[in-house]
Amino acid sequence: MPIRILVADDHAVVREGLRAVLGKECDIEIAGEAGDGDTAVRLAEQLKPDLVIMDVEMPQLNGIEATKLIVQRTRGRVVALSGFANLGYIQRMFKAGAMGYLLKQCALEELLTAVRAVVRGERFVSASLTPLVVQDYLTRLDPGEDGPLARITDRERQIVQLIAEGKTTQEIAEMLHVGVSTVHTHRSNVQEKLGLATTADLIRFAVREGIASPHR
Repeated sequence: MPIRILVADDHAVVREGLRAVLGKECDIEIAGEAGDGDTAVRLAEQLKPDLVIMDVEMPQLNGIEATKLIVQRTRGRVVALSGFANLGYIQRMFKAGAMGYLLKQCALEELLTAVRAVVRGERFVSASLTPLVVQDYLTRLDPGEDGPLARITDRERQIVQLIAEGKTTQEIAEMLHVGVSTVHTHRSNVQEKLGLATTADLIRFAVREGIASPHR
C-alpha cells in the first residue's frame, strides 16, 4: 500500500512542487491538498492520510494549532515543513504532536527519508537544524510551560492569530461561528492576562511568539 500524504501549505506553488516530486515515488500517493489550517484539519479527518506535511505558517489556523487538532482527532502523523530555522517553531510543533521538522530548502532525498521514517514511527529533524536542537536540549530541557503562551487558551491563540492577520471582529466571529461579543471577551481576556493594551501590542506578541508571520 502506498503512503498516503496530505499536503498543507498556503502557497499553491509549494503544494504543486511537493505533488510533482512526491508523486514520482512508487510508494507515495498524494491524498489531498489544503491551503489553510482549518482545511488541513477537516481533510485530515475526512481522508485519514498516513502523513500530513504541514507548513508552520498558515492562515486562519496556523500549522502548530492545526497539528495539535489533527493529532488529537485522528492520531495521524505530521511532518512540519517550514522556511524558518526557528527554535520556537520547532519546540511548539513537536509539543503539538509533530514527528518531524524539515526546512523547505532541504534536499529531495532528505524529504523522502523524513516521510518514510515518520511513517515508521521515527522522529526526524533536518540535518541542518541538529546543532540548534542539540544546543537547546543542553541548555533547556523543558521548553517552558510557564511562558506567555501557556497562559492563554487554544481559542485565544487562534483569535490572536486572526487579529494579527488583519481580520475584523465581525470576520473572526463568522469564521469561528461565534458571536461578536464572544470574540471581544476572548480578546479582552488575552490583553488582561498578558498586559497588552493595544492591537499593535497583540500583533507584536503574535509575531514574537510565532503565532503569526511578520510577512502577512
